[in-house]
Amino acid sequence: MQTIHETAELRKVIQAFKQTGKTIAFVPTMGNLHEGHLSLIDAAKEQADIVVASIFVNPMQFGENEDLDAYPRTFEADSQGLATRGCEILFAPNAKEIYPNGTQVETRVDVPALVDHHCGASRPGHFIGVATVVTKLFNMVQADVAIFGEKDFQQLAVIRKMAQDLCMPIRIIGVPISREPSGLARSSRNGYLSVEEKTKAAKIYQTLLQCKQALENGNRDLKHLSSEAMAGLEKAGFIKDYFNIANPNTLEDATSDDKEYVILLAAWLGTTRLIDNIYVKLADKA
Repeated sequence: MQTIHETAELRKVIQAFKQTGKTIAFVPTMGNLHEGHLSLIDAAKEQADIVVASIFVNPMQFGENEDLDAYPRTFEADSQGLATRGCEILFAPNAKEIYPNGTQVETRVDVPALVDHHCGASRPGHFIGVATVVTKLFNMVQADVAIFGEKDFQQLAVIRKMAQDLCMPIRIIGVPISREPSGLARSSRNGYLSVEEKTKAAKIYQTLLQCKQALENGNRDLKHLSSEAMAGLEKAGFIKDYFNIANPNTLEDATSDDKEYVILLAAWLGTTRLIDNIYVKLADKA
């Protein structure tokens, strides 16, 4: 695997591959990789000839009192994991390469239609940081396809709309959530959990499954389902951020007439904020 730190060198390498007819898949990450990230590399290899992964901890998407400085940096282990999985290029720029004039005066990308709810409401400005850095990385890598995990469902929706609205010549592919045997969604933030908290955190997925089952069984009292589910989590020791049943296409509150739903939640367990979601498609009545 080749490790590259500068955009100019990356473009030369990518261009050489493209001149031989190779297609490029891109997996952007912030490092501290786990099996969920590495499964994205596997998916990328199915989509293109050459896989590029990036590691960049993006300061623009962290708000006040969030864990930018504490975010784990595990570059050597990440590099080894990517190489073992068959990634051809690791792009590892520093902040100066991404934001040469500093984050405060950089052009920013806003996708307003999808960021008013859920994580966007809890973390103002977060998705501007995400959309801006992903736009820059797409322009730097110039890949044919980009791979993202579906755990960050709202993020994936924002990136898809951004790419469509800005006429970016890149396909966006979502990969199903990678889970621990307990059902807990794999996340870099799981490393902050104690052994006891990690066991307790499995209740998040259990709660999502119960809510999904209720919808499939015909329960359409969406507000009651949400409040009941969150009450159960709070009783187990979680602190609520949000528990929402939304339309998966608009991310607006779902209605009882919808046939598709995404159940999204964020909750604190101790000092760790965890997110998860589950998709529900109701069967057509015979």
